[in-house]
Amino acid sequence: MAEAAVRCLRDGRLDGEHAPALAVEGSLQCCPLAAGAMLHVAAALASHAAAGKAQARGLVIVAFDRSPEVYLDFMRRRGLDSNALERCVRILDCYSDPLGWKQKIQNQQHQENRRNQNITVFRNVKDVKKLMYSTTELGGGFEGEGKKYFSIAVDSISSILRHASVSSVSGLLSNLRSHDQVSSIFWLMHSDLHEPKVPRAFECLSTMVACVEPALVDPVCGEGHGNMSFLEQNYSKAKFIVRLKRRNGRVKHLYEDLHIDGNDVKFVSASSVSAEVNQILLPKVQFNLELSEKERSDRANVVLPFEHQGKGEPIHIYDGRRSLPEAQHDHNLTALALVNEMKAPKSGTAKGEIHYIRDSDDEQPDSDEDPDDDLDI
Repeated sequence: MAEAAVRCLRDGRLDGEHAPALAVEGSLQCCPLAAGAMLHVAAALASHAAAGKAQARGLVIVAFDRSPEVYLDFMRRRGLDSNALERCVRILDCYSDPLGWKQKIQNQQHQENRRNQNITVFRNVKDVKKLMYSTTELGGGFEGEGKKYFSIAVDSISSILRHASVSSVSGLLSNLRSHDQVSSIFWLMHSDLHEPKVPRAFECLSTMVACVEPALVDPVCGEGHGNMSFLEQNYSKAKFIVRLKRRNGRVKHLYEDLHIDGNDVKFVSASSVSAEVNQILLPKVQFNLELSEKERSDRANVVLPFEHQGKGEPIHIYDGRRSLPEAQHDHNLTALALVNEMKAPKSGTAKGEIHYIRDSDDEQPDSDEDPDDDLDI
């Protein structure tokens, strides 16, 4: 669920560990829905930071695909006032002038007059090292006592990859995760714009992966039936599938429905996960994990060694004192008879005794020696 991912980002890092990371993946078909999920997570994390319920003192948003005002307006609708935004939100604007062209054309004074003090324009997205320095510099400016942690949101990894290589961008995210002041980090990637190995490389850097898949609707009955050609895409609804990796190594899958109603983003818990989603989440292996009816029946009929095998009849036990054919023909030789024989042994049967024998020719032991030293058992 989205709230479970937000809680992991809110709780932050432990000493000696890297910051938890959430990778949100979506295709161009569900681009507005994936962007809405990013807005929801960013607003929820900023609200926790403003209320003092998060490890981070604030949130740094690296905006590539949307204007900073889009994030600020969405957070205002979520209940954050101007004081909370100025105190807990910083935006590195890589959207307005990513390559610095506008600065060369327009007046420098006009560029410096910004409507918000918590917006910083970044004009060289090709310089990944400078991008990291500017991001951490903004995060270190939050107020508070003690160690100042901050969270980071990158709204489009795909936009950065248009100006930098995969290795440099993955190194940027890895360095941000290992930074001692970064509490958590999350980003968005359009997976269908890249080769399959590129999204998998960034999934390895994350502790959580959220996939936004479009919901297909039958135009006749209005119900989804899976990925079929006659279905129409619903651009206001999507499937939000989250894969969480816990610290103990266990992986948990969660599923919700994502709705966008105007400017509002809502997550609705699914009543039951469909068979299609279960099939997607099952690991692809080369052997069958299920048993057939015949295999279940054969397994149930196997007699284990510790189970009684008499099937209601007296159990004949061979005690070793007779030959095996003779013991098999003796119907009185049962387990009960042997037990009674052990409880009431025959009078002629002698009990076991231990005898100590000493040779008469041996010399008598000295007075200071122990007499029992020369005993033979």
